Amino acid sequence: MADPPTVTLGAPGQVVADPTDEPPGLPFDRFYAGHVDRVHRALAMALGDPGLAREATDEAMVRAYARWDRVSRLDNPPGWVFRVGLNWATSWWRKVRRERPPLADERHPAVAAPDPAALAARTALDRLPTTQRTVIVCRVLLDLSTAETATVLDLSEGTVKSRLSRGLAELRAALAEKE
Repeated sequence: MADPPTVTLGAPGQVVADPTDEPPGLPFDRFYAGHVDRVHRALAMALGDPGLAREATDEAMVRAYARWDRVSRLDNPPGWVFRVGLNWATSWWRKVRRERPPLADERHPAVAAPDPAALAARTALDRLPTTQRTVIVCRVLLDLSTAETATVLDLSEGTVKSRLSRGLAELRAALAEKE
């Protein structure tokens, strides 16, 4: 049995080659450096919580590392990591909801983004059902194909197309109301 890959993280600002140009059998440290930020951004958009997305990304990357011999041979390892992070966050939220009742006190409002257009878009995205939001994140932010999105989210291609169409229509309508 081969030794597991060594995890070494590049320096901040290190330029990493385009991850889509990487050959099969990519070492985990190069995979991590090339994909961790993208997966985090996708999870942050899908979950609506950057802190939870960071934890989900870290957990998913740890699980990818532990199974790297199998994960590295998948057609879409970043998609696998995204799905594992999404599943982990969903489980975490379920546990939190069981253990803690929601707070009725709203004394701590969210800090508004400086750009009103970005805030409107983020608000509109947050209002979408998670099922539509995750499809939009996979298709738009992660730039996955319909087939790849279907595989990552364990859906049929028709369901992906339907959720994408409905979600984008709702976003357009919500953003048109803001103008």
